[in-house]
Amino acid sequence: MAFRPEHTGPAENFYDEKESAKYHSSSRIVRIQTELAQRCIELLNLPEGKQGLVLDIGCGSGLSGEVLQEAGHSWVGTDVSPKMLEIANDKEEANGDVMLHDMGMGMPFRPGCFDGAISVSAVQWLSYSNDASHTPRKRLHAFFSTLYSCLKRGARAVLQLYPESPEQMEMISGAAMKCGFGGGLVVDFPNSAKAKKCYLCLFAGQDVTTDTHIPAALGTEAAGVDVAKRKQLQKQRRRPEKASVKSRGWVKAKKDRQRKQGKDVRPDSKYTARRRAGKGW
Repeated sequence: MAFRPEHTGPAENFYDEKESAKYHSSSRIVRIQTELAQRCIELLNLPEGKQGLVLDIGCGSGLSGEVLQEAGHSWVGTDVSPKMLEIANDKEEANGDVMLHDMGMGMPFRPGCFDGAISVSAVQWLSYSNDASHTPRKRLHAFFSTLYSCLKRGARAVLQLYPESPEQMEMISGAAMKCGFGGGLVVDFPNSAKAKKCYLCLFAGQDVTTDTHIPAALGTEAAGVDVAKRKQLQKQRRRPEKASVKSRGWVKAKKDRQRKQGKDVRPDSKYTARRRAGKGW
């Protein structure tokens, strides 16, 4: 389900058709956004071997959703840019649902439905206003209070962002704490101007089954693992097997997604995905 928000933010004005296409086609941007999403999922620390339902805030063209999918999770994405969501919707291999929504209006989901939430390079937009109705503190409160509500008790939200100043970071993190979140800021490679990355790691309440310690940052002695070893461990991780393109499982999964979207799809039969004589893929 998708709908146009009543008010929009600076991100929608920036990511028009031209900028959205440039964003998704740039190999450098794709690489960086993928790495940021992988780090967010690592900090999210969901139980291994268990599929979770994750909210992707500011999902854009679906790059972070693809990383969630590869990690074995289902996801729902929201974004304020229609053009970015069009790109995400056109991906046949995507298994997430996306919707057009301004996070500054609050997250429109029922309480306790998500196992976690991530956001890559989006939350800082709430600190700006391009409309008389946009008050940063009110928008931050609407966002964090409803995000807290839609997460399961003890679930994490990991928000990667680019704060313009320490004051801006304090305003964002302070708004989260006022809405009930625990946690704090994780800064990877704090002494590097180029590699430095900020992650607001939040906990929606406490649960005896979950770890509520703020994770160690990379590039510090507290990390305990050097970067080379971490990359080696990432390569060794098993990714969930994907159905080969146009196999019977792949075709059935695609048809199921189209049915959920309300499209008219032929019913499955014994001939579904069967090769025709003399035909190749």
